[in-house]
Amino acid sequence: MAEEKGLLYMCATPIGNLGDITKRALTVLSEVDLIAAEDTRRTRQLLNHFAIKKPLVSYHEHNKEKQGLKLLEELRKGYHIALVSDAGFPGIADPGEQLVNQAVKEGITVVPLPGANAALSALVASGLPSAPFFFGGFLPKNKKHRKEQLVQWQHIPSTIVLYEAPHRVKEVIKDILAVWGERQIALARELTKVHEEFFRGTLAEALAHLELQQPRGEFTLVIAQGTKIVELREEDPLSVVQKLLAEGKDKKETLQSVAKAYKIPKRDLYNRLILLEEGDK
Repeated sequence: MAEEKGLLYMCATPIGNLGDITKRALTVLSEVDLIAAEDTRRTRQLLNHFAIKKPLVSYHEHNKEKQGLKLLEELRKGYHIALVSDAGFPGIADPGEQLVNQAVKEGITVVPLPGANAALSALVASGLPSAPFFFGGFLPKNKKHRKEQLVQWQHIPSTIVLYEAPHRVKEVIKDILAVWGERQIALARELTKVHEEFFRGTLAEALAHLELQQPRGEFTLVIAQGTKIVELREEDPLSVVQKLLAEGKDKKETLQSVAKAYKIPKRDLYNRLILLEEGDK
């Protein structure tokens, strides 16, 4: 009699707030034979919080070839495995995608356990159309390759969702603005965490915002489709300045950051602001 194969559970875990773990996920994590994690230290903290004690192995980008074969062998033997990522839904912008592909080819049952996800959380709160949407994950780190990818995606007729690290987010937005032109964007960071923040505006406004506020935490970018390109109006830079000053930002830093984002002389922008303020008196 053929040995029954195990189940591969794709188990979503919280992206910040531990209250977002599902009861089903806790049950599965407590009952599987093995948990494969992208970051075992982070997952161990999660398991300890919920008093779950199970064998834990690493499965990440740098060992997915070798470790994937070992996990498949365990599944063939009938062992049930839960796959988790650093946070959120495994298989989305992480190596879990490859394991699922291999498991499906071998007739191993893959069971998704829904839960927290940064892309969908940012999308539904962005204020931009949620259907259709295109998820692009992380853009290439190499600037040349990144621009080539942006050219390919330039005319996708949908809202576009991307992930980006804090130390690259400004450069990525600059490249998007250069290749795609001005568009509306919702910039989400630290989703579900204490310092969760959304910035909504144009790409240029987002750059000005990031010049004033040092990027921290992982970012999700939700960008409007480009079928109707939003042209920069002459008064746009001044509108950005007014918006940021109304939020209590420093005038000197605001003028400098907005001028840099729009590539215009700071003096010209300052003079226009003075004229506007004098006109309001």
